[in-house]
Amino acid sequence: MSAIPGTTAAVATPTRLEILAQAVTAALPGLTPVANHTGELTYEVPANELKAAAQALREASALKFEMCMDVCGVDYLSHGRAEWTTETATSSGFSRGVARGAQGVDAVPPGRRFAVVYHLLSLSLNQRLRLRVFCPDDAAPMVDSVTDIWASANWFEREAFDLFGILFRGHPDLRRLLTDYGFIGHPFRKDFPLSGNVEVRYDPEKGRVVYQPVTIDPRVLVPKVIRHDNRYDPALTNAPVHTTSLTKSDG
Repeated sequence: MSAIPGTTAAVATPTRLEILAQAVTAALPGLTPVANHTGELTYEVPANELKAAAQALREASALKFEMCMDVCGVDYLSHGRAEWTTETATSSGFSRGVARGAQGVDAVPPGRRFAVVYHLLSLSLNQRLRLRVFCPDDAAPMVDSVTDIWASANWFEREAFDLFGILFRGHPDLRRLLTDYGFIGHPFRKDFPLSGNVEVRYDPEKGRVVYQPVTIDPRVLVPKVIRHDNRYDPALTNAPVHTTSLTKSDG
């Protein structure tokens, strides 16, 4: 469609996200965009390029991500294969939650089980970005520490190590942060028992707290019937009552 003589054709103004995406591509053309529905940009970087990418995201004049807001570990062991329906209600209720079936853990491609996600903020430019890196080794997941680039990542990386068992090469003090002394395992891993491996109790004979194997039988507690909740009865909440005939015709 040609433009009217004497007028200029309308040019779409790029949004803030599009401008940021162009700046990221110009500074780091090797990053891979990750599709998401959050209205924010997420990129994936190979593990061996993490430090260089983090440095560029902090120093580039069009990016200036001076602050690391959070570092999250992720375990994709059962991603996309969970037995729960979480988006909509189902007519069969939740009883299928106990029928786990045979779900092989080898369905995850090698080097795609554990990931680390960095949530970055630019204070000077008021923009946000997420950076994801996968750990190449599933048996001993490890990526480089970014504490020398963002000091705030120190305790975040310790938390990811404690809960997911992800190692951060070059971290100045990689110790557990949230679990107890002598804790075995990493509780946020998808193959960690829901009830744990040990429990603590006070032993009156020894006069101290002792550890012992967990005595809780692992089971899935889910309702098989969705019952009416009287708290939301229209007669009690002053909501309009819609009467519907519940009788069936004999024909």
